Amino acid sequence: MAMLHLSVVCAVLLALAAPSLAGDADMLQDVCVADLASPIKLNGFPCKANITADDFFFAGLNKAGNTNNPAGSVVTAANVQSFPGVNTLGVSMARIDYAPGGQNPPHTHPRATEIIFVTEGTLEVGFITTSNKLFTKTITVGDVFVFPRGLVHFQQNRGYGPASVIAGFNSQLQGTQAIATTLFAATPPVPSDVLAKAFRINNGQVDAIKAKFQ
Repeated sequence: MAMLHLSVVCAVLLALAAPSLAGDADMLQDVCVADLASPIKLNGFPCKANITADDFFFAGLNKAGNTNNPAGSVVTAANVQSFPGVNTLGVSMARIDYAPGGQNPPHTHPRATEIIFVTEGTLEVGFITTSNKLFTKTITVGDVFVFPRGLVHFQQNRGYGPASVIAGFNSQLQGTQAIATTLFAATPPVPSDVLAKAFRINNGQVDAIKAKFQ
């Protein structure tokens, strides 16, 4: 009976702990502005000693980014690496701009759920579950869409002009893995025969794809 009671207590404690395990660690003080110049390496960033209001301000999302690249999109991040004031707060933002026909290629955020608000244009967006089911929607100005943490997702500009969104994340540093870049531009490279077998193509075709990402 005592062992059963102990098991129930353990189960309840784990259930209560689960929400905190799902995102960034909880704060232990009011603020902890990231000291990005510190040589100390830890899970996150150490706190800066002298802080000002400017540490909690970021002006980088007020202008469109340069979309002149193969993807036709650009992400301007307001995370802890560019906005030290969000350190330990468990939040960050980004602006994503898309040229006509531009795409934010399939990617994942291992540490955060993403929610986007469309500020310009029309986008086709979607995510794929671990059972390989695609959920997709065409969204436009004023619409909101959410991508669950860790799932592969994408955005494609389906309009005739530029498009943009503001994105929010429940992590100070969400992490991003672009699927194609991860597989075909890793350093050192993933062996071509591994990718050839995974994609059911030949080594030459893999090498041709890798060349596009150099």
